[in-house]
Amino acid sequence: MRRNPQLATVPLGVVEEQHNSQVLTSLSAAAAQAGLRVGQPVRDAHAMCEKLVTRARSQPAEAAFLTALQRWAGKFSPWVAPEGDDALVIDLTGCAHLFGGEESLLQVVQQDCEDLGLSVRMGLADTRGAAWALARFAGQSAGSHRTGDAIDQEARATRSRASKRRHWTKGGAAPVVTPGPAAGAHPISAPGQTYCALSPLPVAALRLDAEMTSQLSRLGIRRVGDLLGQPRAVLARRFGRGLVMRMDQAMGSAPEPVSPARAPAHFAVRMTLPDPIGLESDLLAGLDRLLPRLCESLEKKGRGARRVLFQAYRTDHDIQSVEVGLARAAREPAQIKPLIALKLGSIDAGFGIDMLRLEAVQTEPIHARTPVGHLEAGAAVSTRLASNTSMDDLIGRIGARVGLEAITRLKPASSHIPEKASTVHAAAWSTPFDGPWPDPPNPRPLLIWQPEPVQAPDSPKVPDVFRWRGQRLRAVRAIGPERIAPEWWLDDPNWRSGVRDYWSTETEDGQRLWLFYAHGHLMSSGWFCQGTYA
Repeated sequence: MRRNPQLATVPLGVVEEQHNSQVLTSLSAAAAQAGLRVGQPVRDAHAMCEKLVTRARSQPAEAAFLTALQRWAGKFSPWVAPEGDDALVIDLTGCAHLFGGEESLLQVVQQDCEDLGLSVRMGLADTRGAAWALARFAGQSAGSHRTGDAIDQEARATRSRASKRRHWTKGGAAPVVTPGPAAGAHPISAPGQTYCALSPLPVAALRLDAEMTSQLSRLGIRRVGDLLGQPRAVLARRFGRGLVMRMDQAMGSAPEPVSPARAPAHFAVRMTLPDPIGLESDLLAGLDRLLPRLCESLEKKGRGARRVLFQAYRTDHDIQSVEVGLARAAREPAQIKPLIALKLGSIDAGFGIDMLRLEAVQTEPIHARTPVGHLEAGAAVSTRLASNTSMDDLIGRIGARVGLEAITRLKPASSHIPEKASTVHAAAWSTPFDGPWPDPPNPRPLLIWQPEPVQAPDSPKVPDVFRWRGQRLRAVRAIGPERIAPEWWLDDPNWRSGVRDYWSTETEDGQRLWLFYAHGHLMSSGWFCQGTYA
C-alpha cells in the first residue's frame, strides 16, 4: 500500500481462481468492515461493496514476502517458522525478558508492523495451538450453525440446565463472563492458564476444518470448553483421532515444536585491499585469490555456479559489477575465470578500488564423480568427450559476450507444418536432441519467415515473372509442387488460406526462393514467399 497510498483507505481484496470461479482470498480492514469474507465469490462481493478494488493473487510474491518477514522476525527469537501461507510462529522461550516482558515484546512487534505498513494479529500462549487460537479467535463468541432468525432452541433434556442458567434474573447470582481483550490489548495467556484462555473460544480455534466444526455445532458443542469436557474415547470413535490430536496439541499434551526453516545457502567471498587498485592486472590477481575460496565453498555443499557476480567497490562508494553465466554448473576456477576476465574491461576504477567481492548468484547441485585408475583412463577420456563439455564451455564463452539468452538450439517437433517442425530452446538450459533428425519429404530452406505476398497472376502455375520485396524477378527453374494441408483440428490464423503448393524456385539473378500458392479457403488465394535456400 505504500506504493499506492490510496489503497489504504478503500476496500481491497485479493482474488484467486478456484474451481473455475473467482473468489476472495484475503481482505483489507476496510473490506472486512463492509461485510465481505474470505472465500466469497467476487461477483457477490462487488454486489455488496461497489467500491471494492481487487488485485490478482501472486503466490510466489507472497512466499517471498513471508520469507522476508521470517528474516525480520529473527530479531525476537532464533526459532521462527512459517505457519501456513499467511502467518509466522515464534518460540519465545527465554527471549521475552530481553524486550521488557511479553506485553512489551508484543508492543514492539505491533509498532514495527505499523512502520512497515502492515496490520498484524498476535497471540501468546504456552502451546503453539493455543497461540494460533488466540491470534485468530480472541474475543469472538461461539455462534450457531443455524441460518436465518436467531432463535434459541433447546431439547427437553436441557431445559433443566436452562432454568438454572436463567435463575439469576430472579435474584440469583449473575454468571461469570470472561471478558475479551480490551481495545489495544494483546491476547496473552498466563502461564498454566491455557484451559481458561481457550474455553470461551469457538471450536474452530482448535484448527478444525469447516465440516467438523459444523458437525460439532449441530451437536451443541460450539465452544472449546464444551469440547474439552467430553469423553475422549467417544470423540475419537465418532470424529477420528484428528480431533483428539488437535485438542492435545492445544493443551500441551502432544508436543508440537517449532522447527525453523534452514537458512538458504549463500556463496560469497570478499577481499579488502590495503591500498586502492585500478589496473586490470590487479583485478585479475584479486580474482585469482577469490575464485579458489568460492569454489571450495561450492564443493563443500556439492553445488556448482550457473551465474557469478563480480563486484568492485570504489573509494567514492560506487560499485562496479559484472555478471557472467555458465552453460553448465561449474566449480573449477579455470572454467569461471576466463568468462569474468572478458568483462573486466568494462569496470571503471575511478579513484581506486578498495574491496572486491565475488558471489555465486545462481547455483545447481553437481553429482559426485567416481575416480578411475590407469586401466580405465581411456574409457574416462571417451566418456568425457562424449559428454560434450567442450560445447558447454564454448556456449559459456560466447554467452559472456552476447548473453546466454541469445544462443538457442532447435529440437524437432511432431508437426508437418514447416514453421512448426522445430521448437527453439535456450542452449544454456537445454540438452542437444538425442537421435536422428527427421527428414522432410523435400529439402527445407535455410531461412523460414512469415509468408510475404508475391505479386503474380492468381494461378496455380508457377509465374514466369513476379515481384517480391520491390524486386522484379524472373523464374528460370522450379521444382515441385509439394502440397501441405493445414492442421484441420486447429484454428490457425496463418493457415486460413487453405491448402498450399510449395515450389523451390530459382530466379534469373541466382536467388533460390521457397514460394507457395495458397488455394484459398477462408481467405483469397495467391502467391507467397516463405523462405530462401543457402
